[in-house]
Amino acid sequence: MTSAVLGDLRTLVLNADMQPLSWAPLSVLSWQDAFVAVMQERVIQLKTYEDVLVHSATRSHEVPAVVALKNYHKRRRVAFTRYHLFLRDEFRCQYCGNQFHAKDLTFDHVIPRSRNGASCWTNIVASCPADNLRKGNLTLEQSGMRLLRAPFEPTPHQLDAIARRSMSIREDLHRTWSDFLYWDSELEP
Repeated sequence: MTSAVLGDLRTLVLNADMQPLSWAPLSVLSWQDAFVAVMQERVIQLKTYEDVLVHSATRSHEVPAVVALKNYHKRRRVAFTRYHLFLRDEFRCQYCGNQFHAKDLTFDHVIPRSRNGASCWTNIVASCPADNLRKGNLTLEQSGMRLLRAPFEPTPHQLDAIARRSMSIREDLHRTWSDFLYWDSELEP
């Protein structure tokens, strides 16, 4: 395997319950970090990449494709980040309802900062630049605009459900991971 291809490999990280640690974004490590975690016995190696080996001075090692944490990690809160905010709103402007790429979205303070509006989950929504400009420094009532839904602080479970429905996540999955990502999907008859 060429070093360029090897450098592109990532390792899926599962929680101790064999579910992805996170779907938003999908929990992955570089293969190098995962390899070190396996060697230090911090994780359990569940699957390796076929026909991919790395060599030390004395032996060859398989490259981990999927690893699992030894102890269950419970996520309590979602970090308040631009990506998570856009994901919560499904990359959709909360005024016009159109869907955009993250690079084409902005965020809007429902209660403007100039009116003591906080920068928090319950006061910020994804917005297209045109609607953000149209609303400007006004309240919803003053602007005559309406939200598709009220902003809320998502739970890790809610964000994971949204991320799983996202096509951009599916495009980024390695075929080696497929047996580990759909445990709770309904089986087809």
